[in-house]
Amino acid sequence: MAITAIGSLTTDQMQAFLDGVEPVVVLQPLGSIEPHGPHLPLETDATISEAACERAASQLSDAGFVVLLAPTIPYGVTDCAAGFAGAVSVAASALIAYLQATIQAYLNTGVDHVCLVNNHLEPDHDTAVRSALDGFDVSAASVACPLTRRWARTLSDEFKSGECHAGQYETSILMAANPNAVNEQSRMALPAVPISLAVKLREGVTDFKDMGLMHAYCGSPSSATAAEGDDMLNRLATMIATEVGTRLRRTAEMLRAVTSLLPLYLP
Repeated sequence: MAITAIGSLTTDQMQAFLDGVEPVVVLQPLGSIEPHGPHLPLETDATISEAACERAASQLSDAGFVVLLAPTIPYGVTDCAAGFAGAVSVAASALIAYLQATIQAYLNTGVDHVCLVNNHLEPDHDTAVRSALDGFDVSAASVACPLTRRWARTLSDEFKSGECHAGQYETSILMAANPNAVNEQSRMALPAVPISLAVKLREGVTDFKDMGLMHAYCGSPSSATAAEGDDMLNRLATMIATEVGTRLRRTAEMLRAVTSLLPLYLP
């Protein structure tokens, strides 16, 4: 089953999904409007989230879920790139409140689960996204993000090195997801920038230019391939499907356990 975009549905079609017997899962892509070097668009992170959600749909559908794709929320905490044109940052408090309201609104319609799919990896943004789950039951909402150590281990060597802002990792994914968005002439001319964002952030450096990212990228964009991007998207899709499936299976197991105990307490 292909993923269904919520925005394309009529109200009757949406109601039919909600009235069905299968659990309804909303995948909510998140991103940023942020510089990604001379070769990738400002919406790169959102594109990655959307493409990963589309691939996760088949895995979740095979597991018995109805999967709906929400309109992307493209804005985030983007302070590290503040020195470059195109960095649009919102306050963490505003983002948390908006995400919490969005999750609650979907749950109020009768949706079973909302997964926030985040591929904008700035630490303050990641913290805000995870904070948006505060107050929600474990079965109601989740976050799928490759900064979770479990999933980071499954990704490329460049990703694990931290040299992955618009480098080989992200450029490969864009080449697989939307090749027309990649400026190939620029990409092939870019030298590698062996600077780890993870290391610089641990050292307390929070500005791209202060880190040495003078053109808003690090890593090796010229080494990117669509084949690597295809592989990374499949791994991100598995991340999403596992985060959602684990939450809902855990709840189902708890319900079965409680139900099996009921006869012990009934007169």
